[in-house]
Amino acid sequence: MYLSQKTKNLLKEKLDLLNKLRPINKTLLNKIRENFQIEMTYNSNAIEGNTLTKKETFWVISEGLTIKGKSLKEHLEAKNHKEALDFLYELIDANKKNTISEYLIKQIHSLAVKEADSKIAGIYRSGDVFISGSDHKPPSGFEVPREMEKLIKWIKKETNNYHAVELSAILHHKLVAIHPFWDGNGRASRIIMNILIMNAGYPMAIILKNDRKRYYRVLSEADKGDYKNLCEFLAQSVIRSLNAYLEVLSPSGKEEDKLLSFAKLSKHCDYSPAYLKKLAISNRLEAVKKGRNWYSSKKAVDDYVRSIKK
Repeated sequence: MYLSQKTKNLLKEKLDLLNKLRPINKTLLNKIRENFQIEMTYNSNAIEGNTLTKKETFWVISEGLTIKGKSLKEHLEAKNHKEALDFLYELIDANKKNTISEYLIKQIHSLAVKEADSKIAGIYRSGDVFISGSDHKPPSGFEVPREMEKLIKWIKKETNNYHAVELSAILHHKLVAIHPFWDGNGRASRIIMNILIMNAGYPMAIILKNDRKRYYRVLSEADKGDYKNLCEFLAQSVIRSLNAYLEVLSPSGKEEDKLLSFAKLSKHCDYSPAYLKKLAISNRLEAVKKGRNWYSSKKAVDDYVRSIKK
């Protein structure tokens, strides 16, 4: 409905490749998951203002170290987020189609903030809030229970009417729009959306800190009822995760499949790095973002050229 057919085809193609490589060796799978937990924890918390670096996040959640100059709350946010992701993996490993419920949403929120802000963990807010930098006004506190009940009914009704990535993107927006908790709504919502994504067989989607401005922009568009760019944005995150899995499990030896920075790739084609970035952001060129840099392959550029010739 909101995703282009090209994006749906790409998601299916890469998921099919991943499924052919399953089951994944348990030791290797745990290693991949650990890396994803660090990436997810760092990026999700950083979006909300946590100043721990990725390396510091690793030290805190994997080594139990205390980082000089960082607040106790920032340490607890990292530890709590990792615990919430542990719970997410437990849900997925149970091999059940996990149903989104108010109880589950409260449970995940509680895990995500339980030590950093124990007084609000898993408890709906009772007063009004404002979202900084947004024109959207969440419902009043007394309306939250009713809005959450409506949200759960919507999910049950619409589950089979959307692609899994579309459904997770819309759920994420609706949840942050209700803003049911005093704090931690973004972090909890990004974990909860992944239940639907991972239920469908995809790896965890991670929204990058460096994409924060674009992330807020597509959420703002969704406030006005336009979900297309939000869905495409999330699909790119899922594709990036699929590529990460495939790169580890089945590294390609073909020269044309190797990922190159746009600066290097531009030397092999007629497009500048800036134009390649424009194509990637508009989802016309298959590409992945690592940190602040974009990468793609000669094959992806050739596929794009063939598509425009058609």
